[in-house]
Amino acid sequence: MAGPISQRFIDDLLARVDIGELVGERVVLKKAGRNLSGLCPFHDEKSPSFTVSREKQFYHCFGCGAHGNALRFLMEYDRLSFPEAVEQLAQRQGMEVEREDDHLPAAQKEKIAAQRRKRDAGVNLLELASGWFKQQLTEPHADEARRYLNGRGLNSDIIDAFAIGFAPDGWDGLKQYLNGHSVAESVQVEYGLLRQREEDSRTWDLFRNRVIFPIRDWKGRTLGFGGRVLGDAKPKYLNSPETPVFHKGRELYGLYEARQQKGNIARLVVVEGYMDVVALAQNGIHNAVATLGTAITDEHLTRIYRLVDEVVFCFDGDGAGRRAARRALEVALPSMIDGRQARFLFLPEGEDPDSLVRQEGREAFQARIECASPLSEFLFDQAREGVDLKRVEGRERFVAHVLEKLRLLPQGVLHSLLMEELSTRSGISVARLEQFVTPATQSSHVQEQGVVDHAVEGHADNQHAASPGRAAKVHIGTAPITRALHLLVHNPELVSELPEQNDWCPENEDGLLFIEVARLLKAGGYRSSQVLLAHFHGTDQGEPLSALLRRPTDIRREDQATELRALIEMLYQRRQRLSPEEEYQQLLAITREGQKLTATQQQRLLALIEELGRR
Repeated sequence: MAGPISQRFIDDLLARVDIGELVGERVVLKKAGRNLSGLCPFHDEKSPSFTVSREKQFYHCFGCGAHGNALRFLMEYDRLSFPEAVEQLAQRQGMEVEREDDHLPAAQKEKIAAQRRKRDAGVNLLELASGWFKQQLTEPHADEARRYLNGRGLNSDIIDAFAIGFAPDGWDGLKQYLNGHSVAESVQVEYGLLRQREEDSRTWDLFRNRVIFPIRDWKGRTLGFGGRVLGDAKPKYLNSPETPVFHKGRELYGLYEARQQKGNIARLVVVEGYMDVVALAQNGIHNAVATLGTAITDEHLTRIYRLVDEVVFCFDGDGAGRRAARRALEVALPSMIDGRQARFLFLPEGEDPDSLVRQEGREAFQARIECASPLSEFLFDQAREGVDLKRVEGRERFVAHVLEKLRLLPQGVLHSLLMEELSTRSGISVARLEQFVTPATQSSHVQEQGVVDHAVEGHADNQHAASPGRAAKVHIGTAPITRALHLLVHNPELVSELPEQNDWCPENEDGLLFIEVARLLKAGGYRSSQVLLAHFHGTDQGEPLSALLRRPTDIRREDQATELRALIEMLYQRRQRLSPEEEYQQLLAITREGQKLTATQQQRLLALIEELGRR
């Protein structure tokens, strides 16, 4: 049996977690001074009283008094036991839970202790190395490095803010320094500071005669380094290799520095190099980040969209830049849930952000960012490249290319608007385009799965644009009525959005349960999901409702009313289109399942029998 979880491990785990990111995945948070603020997830409120402090790593609600750290939040929000919350938080950080080891054999205890010492040594050596690089930049042998940085227009404040340093042109300067601090060479190799030759195990410094850019996590802890060579050595830019703490496809250079700025950051600009980030900051643009020698990844975007709602991809205007932009588009599309934006900025050929911002200044470069092409515009522009739209074959290629990209886009308002735009440009109805974009394996189940555009349903020609109030795209993973019930259980205040009559609601099991839940909410005036569930505790409906509450809605709270209204309208239109035979069979199906018809249903069934009998 596993022993109790080590308190040291818990302390280490909490020190590594960003409570703002953790809570922000479940609650919509906005910048409020030095903290984050939002609607409390533990009681119903209309004005935000819930605050999250990244500095102190706790949350507190001034309305209901809920308070705690990241573990307490997981326990309360996800309804986990303490060990389960520790396990989930550890998995998130890529850590294995450590337990008190007094009961273990001596050999096993020593193994655990050795692993701990090795990890601690790794964390320490990166900070030691960063400090050493920074000190080297002040030494006489760093004259060339200082001239390089000054030539790029960087002052001492920016150099200090980004902790820029210098690696001298020697084979073992850093190694000897770390050896002097009792850091084993094997750990230096593992954490990417030394290279080792296999045949004789000889080691030497990885970074030599390079300007050093530390790559830091959200707390400012060094994870790795990037080095820009001063001479003619190759490669021009060198990054730390993958290590236990550094993963190129996850980290973004400059993200820590961008988050240190006062005020709310509206967007992040993704550029290609370290110097681009630093040069933009030197010129007053502090919201730039860079990938670390890799293309943008979904993990990068996950990190970005936790902080801001808009990203601007900045590329060179040459062929390589266009190819990189197309790759970025494909990565970005699956992340584009409603409310997020992505735009594309192409610089003049031969220029990069570093050179251009120094040439034209902050205001002009900022204007370029403001005028960057929206995702929709770039998508259609690159689909038109090399295509003759005057020919049928050209239009077919254009439509096929756009639909291929739209298959990557989540269902939502943006998806609906792009489909309408494609319909306008191609002359093909939205209804027909939807058939093309829906995977073949799902086409026969579109109605059941609820992937339906209620704004155009029943209007196959789609020659007229939907009104603004009908532009929402219904996106659900189960039957529409189940999705509506899911929203109502999570947000009981939505009961005020329901029509007076229930003639839109399907008369199946979930439909009848929806009506019962709505009736209870209206009668009792309840606004708490937990109070609602308490009424169904011990009944056949209790567990299905609890399961719905445990499952996230995957939609922002402020958008839930819009989605519910769209679902209701879609279901109402579906009921209106039922033939008498279909409605008759639907009512019979209820009786076959052993359920009792309501008085209204019984009257409707008799009327249908009479109507069908006259035919």
